[in-house]
Amino acid sequence: MTTQYDKAKLFTDLHSPGKPLVLANVWDAASARLVAAAGAPAIASASASVCWTLGARDGGGLDRDRALAQTALITGAVDLPVTADLESGFAETAAGVGETVTALLATGAVGVNLEDGLDGGARELRPVAEAAERIAAARAAADAVGVALFVNARTDVFLRGVGEPESRLDAALARGLAYVEAGANGVFVPGTADPAVIAALAEALPVPLNVSGSATTPNVAELAALGVGRISLGPGLAEVAYAAVRRAAHEAYAEGTFGSLADGLTYPELNGLFRS
Repeated sequence: MTTQYDKAKLFTDLHSPGKPLVLANVWDAASARLVAAAGAPAIASASASVCWTLGARDGGGLDRDRALAQTALITGAVDLPVTADLESGFAETAAGVGETVTALLATGAVGVNLEDGLDGGARELRPVAEAAERIAAARAAADAVGVALFVNARTDVFLRGVGEPESRLDAALARGLAYVEAGANGVFVPGTADPAVIAALAEALPVPLNVSGSATTPNVAELAALGVGRISLGPGLAEVAYAAVRRAAHEAYAEGTFGSLADGLTYPELNGLFRS
């Protein structure tokens, strides 16, 4: 069994600009086992996916205890490095973010995503200094227990459409650089698929750039050529899974047929993911 300290080093080493780490984000033990079996070198949760499976909305709808309990289920399901998406840290203050990170480390996780957007979906971000202070608190909490936690600082400038379009690249860079100064190991900039923007971010940031992967973004090889260090699928897998549930249920109730079930994994395949 690999130790948490070994996993932390491995996870950091997996981030290599130009040879990106691809993370197909999960939400429970079964999805973690399936992604691991597909050849993933590390496992990441997605906050939206975790929220939905627990019956909560993404963006402030879930409490810290339930989010961390779900993280513990994921870390317990795989012997791979696990990084958790903890939204903005489930805390009002920077000190509270530090407490969240301390609790996260107790689950065995070795990475965390912390975002600078405010809950509720408004086009508003925390002031840069405040967001940086929260990153610094996460870094300090990890350092206090001696785990080289990979702190991935997410800025939602593009995702939330903050400011005028022509100003967003500079704003995202300014925020990213401030977060790196505060102790972030990587910077996540979701919401843009523009190769020129991605290349500019990758070149200017002194840490690995994380971008989103979807049906409308460049593929892995193209993002690698742009200098990206990490690609996250976010809630994409959960969206596909729940679309399959809706499709099969609709067929059963509206058509009285069950053809969609032929596309699913079998009971033995799913049951075989677990030993007890």
